[in-house]
Amino acid sequence: MKLVLLGPPGAGKGTLSGFLVSELSFVHLSAGDMLRNEMKSGTEIGLKAKSFVESGALVPDDLIIDMMLKELSDKDENAGIILDGFPRTVAQAEALDKKMNLDLALNITADYDVIIKRLSGRMICRSCGAIYNKMSYDKDTCDKCGGELYQRDDDKPETVANRLKVYEEQSKPLVKYYRDKGILQELDGSKDSKILVGEFKKIMEMYK
Repeated sequence: MKLVLLGPPGAGKGTLSGFLVSELSFVHLSAGDMLRNEMKSGTEIGLKAKSFVESGALVPDDLIIDMMLKELSDKDENAGIILDGFPRTVAQAEALDKKMNLDLALNITADYDVIIKRLSGRMICRSCGAIYNKMSYDKDTCDKCGGELYQRDDDKPETVANRLKVYEEQSKPLVKYYRDKGILQELDGSKDSKILVGEFKKIMEMYK
């Protein structure tokens, strides 16, 4: 199965991706993670993307399309693939259509007040990537590996507001794009993670 996760930042795409990778052995392709790795490595793509990522703006279409389509070319065409953070514009979706046929577009929604609380309190382990929230976890180190926890620049409150504005203007039209293609399903990301995964399993039954 090839699926794309849609929805605003902080809606629960990462939670669902973790389930798909750990339980169903899907390949998770996160555009955001790839860009942050490029930035950390100081590559040409990373240097070009840095100012966009840190301000909450979308990286230009040509840059992200080239990066993601190259990554897809290296994957087994029979593998289950989750696309997370790509496409984020209709132009990106059209470019992806020329590369592969998606089976499912899953739109995960959540109220913006829930999203802002989630993202502004989100902390990530530098070592293993585990995710915590300051509202429920008050340590400075990872409970899994002891690594240092940090907050991403694009999760700071002032940047989150801009990310949501960008989503409304540039990414939300993808919901209609995939609905018109007849492959859109929706989930409420404000629910508990176990409920979210359970409801996703019901959707998966439709595709067996």
